[in-house]
Amino acid sequence: MQYSKIRKNITFIKFEKLVIVSVLIGFLSALLAVSLKTITEHYETILFAKTVQSKVFIFIFPIFGFSVIYFLRQYLFKKKENKGITEIFESTKSRNKNLPLYKIPSHFINGLLTVAFGGSTGVEVSTVVASAAIASSAQQKENLFAKYKTELICAGVAAGITALFCSPIAGILFAYEVISKKINKIFLITCGIAVVIAFAFIHILDEEPLFAVTITDWHYRAIPYFILLGIFCGINGVYLTRCTIFIKSKFAKIRVHYHKIIVGAAILSIAILFLPQLYGDGYHAIHDIFADSDHSFSTTIALTILAVLILKPIVTSVTLASGGDGGVFAPSLFLGAFLGFLMATFLNTFLHANVIPVNFMVIGMAAMLSASIHAPFTALFVACGMTGNYTLFFPILAVCLVSKVTAKMIYPFTVYTYAAAK
Repeated sequence: MQYSKIRKNITFIKFEKLVIVSVLIGFLSALLAVSLKTITEHYETILFAKTVQSKVFIFIFPIFGFSVIYFLRQYLFKKKENKGITEIFESTKSRNKNLPLYKIPSHFINGLLTVAFGGSTGVEVSTVVASAAIASSAQQKENLFAKYKTELICAGVAAGITALFCSPIAGILFAYEVISKKINKIFLITCGIAVVIAFAFIHILDEEPLFAVTITDWHYRAIPYFILLGIFCGINGVYLTRCTIFIKSKFAKIRVHYHKIIVGAAILSIAILFLPQLYGDGYHAIHDIFADSDHSFSTTIALTILAVLILKPIVTSVTLASGGDGGVFAPSLFLGAFLGFLMATFLNTFLHANVIPVNFMVIGMAAMLSASIHAPFTALFVACGMTGNYTLFFPILAVCLVSKVTAKMIYPFTVYTYAAAK
């Protein structure tokens, strides 16, 4: 009896400590995510406006941002490059390898500098890895948590995604589909507590959805077009993945790092000069096409969007290969929105399909994300969370599954799984 009582007490103490650390991880990860998102958006808006006023800044900002990141890495962050989600995989697969504490400021500062100074990516992956580093640091403080390292890292990741996209379900699903690949009781406890805390935090702050759009209806006659959009997104998702892998491999052959910076900044600056939509995370451009979604099809619009669809994966890859901090999360949303807009305007102009462009843009964002990271359920709740609307729930689910299957049939890897498999 005495032994049984002691065992129950130990179990309760373990549970109590797990709850406390999950609360801390949830709060700190949400605070980091909201801070990084808000600060980056603020400075990106200011600096992008400067490039509109004077084109010379288009050539100054990227090389300046990449250079500052390089010198910070050399003199402050132990000469270690940020490898994105791969760092999390390396940590969860090894008992001895942990995410060091400096990865928190490293990804926060470098993610901010990359996007604010024009790097064509987003802060989502920076947030995810920094949040994972918070959880990893908390786990290292207590021997009791050693065997729960993966679950606690997933809690940090889930809380970060929750804060970014106003969706706790998206946070948990991302942690499962991309990081953990398995669910157990501890995973549900730690992630559940962390996302509740993160969601409560952004609710207190009155954080608005990323794209607050009005979606009231969708029509069954649009289903074949939705499926076709899913197939196109699957193909484009593979293009983004292959582009990233190919360009990173080519840049890896450049031995002098500052030569990478010069080449990468030059390519990025020239692309932005002709297509300002490619500056930063591109969310400003998505807001613009949401606002002007009633535009009819024209040759100029079509050629512009096609150029964006071709060049965005290239400049994203160049940004990352040049030392920028980020990933394919924001670029996927960007590409999906533009592809959905192009398809809807084409259908309405030439086939008189009378489809709703906003619906195609939202579904396109989810489908591209699903194709890029092979996580359809995450993409579904990210799309619903970032628009604050669940009207398109079932069409998004179907199209996300189509895009993932299409992408996987063409190429079995994502940027994350290819790097982890090397």
